Amino acid sequence: MNRRELLKLSAAGFSISTFGNLSELFAASKNVIKIGACDWSIGKANDVEAMELGKKIGLDGVQLSMGNAGNQMHLRQKAVQQNYKAAATKFNMQFSGLALGELNDVPYKSDPRAEEWVSDSIDVARDLGVKVVLLAFFSKGDLKNDAAGQKEVISRLKRVAQKAERAGIVLGIESWLSAEEHMRIIDAVGSKSIKVYYDVCNSEQMGYDIYKEIRWLGKQGQICEFHMKENGFLLGAGKVDFKKVRSAIEDIDYNGWIQIEGAVPANQPIFESYVKNLDYLHSIFPETK
Repeated sequence: MNRRELLKLSAAGFSISTFGNLSELFAASKNVIKIGACDWSIGKANDVEAMELGKKIGLDGVQLSMGNAGNQMHLRQKAVQQNYKAAATKFNMQFSGLALGELNDVPYKSDPRAEEWVSDSIDVARDLGVKVVLLAFFSKGDLKNDAAGQKEVISRLKRVAQKAERAGIVLGIESWLSAEEHMRIIDAVGSKSIKVYYDVCNSEQMGYDIYKEIRWLGKQGQICEFHMKENGFLLGAGKVDFKKVRSAIEDIDYNGWIQIEGAVPANQPIFESYVKNLDYLHSIFPETK
């Protein structure tokens, strides 16, 4: 029974004694949601200063880029990890996630380096105490209308899935695919370690029914994390109805991180924009204040 259902029962006149201590049931059913932001979106990709900036914005954590081809995925280095851990401790911040955005230029579907990086990301996530690794499938790595590419990705995910399962790490697919297309890949891999990394703005841009997709995927436990994004607008000022997003998220009893990405109007400063974005999400998810 979720929180919304409990509220309906209470409104219908059921007493506390009917279900025991109703306040305890409310507390137990409350979704735990924290707000982070992508280091690349706040202008600090691959930069430990992202932790300090995240603190100044007021975030709970920062989603870290694992690195890029130029720095050889620097978070694989223990010394780099220690720098980030020290900054997280200093600023009382969390690592809200790990991301392999470089897969957009070094495609997982075709480049052997990408396969190595995904495998190594599981170790990095475990070392940093992160539970979700975002795998990006855009630009050169796009899977839309690419049957051969999807087949290869399925093959590679099958090879790495058991390692992810042993480590308790989820690999989240973020792409232009619809909910149904994502599920065909997930079903073919057949592992609980592979889920959908749901970006509301990407889905809106593709013309998908965001709110229906969230509920359909979420009821199956197939959404690992969310990007709260707008392209060229502050959150709440663009095309995504975040109140409806909240309702859908509540319906699936989601617990975890929601990460702010993008959502900076043209010629506007990042810091001020992210303070406004965070304030807006606090108004939509008041339990995160």
